[in-house]
Amino acid sequence: MTIAITTPQGNVGQHLTRMLIRAGVRPRLLTRHPEKISTSVAEYADVVEADSFDPDQIVSATAGMDAIYWVDPPTTSSDPLGDYRRATESIVAAVEANRIGRVVFQSSVGAEKRHGAGEIDGLAETEVALDACDVDVTHLRCGFFFTNLLLDLASIRTGHLQTVLPPDFPMGWVAPRDIAEVAALILLNRNWSRRHVQAIHGPEDLTWSQVATILSEELDREVRVEQISDAQMREQYLQVGMPPDMAEATLGMSTGLREGFIPEQNRTPLTTTSTHLRGWLHEELIPVL
Repeated sequence: MTIAITTPQGNVGQHLTRMLIRAGVRPRLLTRHPEKISTSVAEYADVVEADSFDPDQIVSATAGMDAIYWVDPPTTSSDPLGDYRRATESIVAAVEANRIGRVVFQSSVGAEKRHGAGEIDGLAETEVALDACDVDVTHLRCGFFFTNLLLDLASIRTGHLQTVLPPDFPMGWVAPRDIAEVAALILLNRNWSRRHVQAIHGPEDLTWSQVATILSEELDREVRVEQISDAQMREQYLQVGMPPDMAEATLGMSTGLREGFIPEQNRTPLTTTSTHLRGWLHEELIPVL
């Protein structure tokens, strides 16, 4: 089986790459920065320079592939949803030109809304476009990444986290490594076809208050969480240099799921993974604090 991976250096892709290598697959890694792939990994993979926003490059890079793990690449531009559309054009072009048989797409909880969830709306557009292709596709509806806490290291150091969500609002939190494990199992399993949605909710639903308590206990110092207004959060995004539309799209990922949203898939053994936040903190967050 020939498998391509986009964003192989991403939070999920770095784990997925090594999992497939251990399974005996020589993956094709599509990246804008081949020089950043470690030599130890490159020895067991085919590394191809390709920009996921460029359909011609992606079509060329995926020739001969049986399957692909597709991630819409991160964007910080003034037109984030436009970037998602360009990424969608790339994967659709590759599927159609190269007759790729199956796609595993890294989507998000909230994409089932289709509209009104900020940046997640871009993932929803990719889902819809892939559903219209003649391809077997599984959409991974992932919960909130543990690794998002790495973006708040300064706040964690000062013991003061901020969110626009109510502190007691529960949501699925998940380790990217667990997403990679689910993705690897689906990619290597030949006994599925047509369209599937696979939610990945992590081991348990957590509120921001619970996360603050866990951080306090594991760091042995108090970490508090404060709910701030949408306007305050938007202003913070603008102050760090986000273009206005990017700030709005980022904010919308929280505000769009804040009131009345119910995930399409419930928490079941199928959607529950094993890595808990406490263990992840010791492996990945505490060493960099």
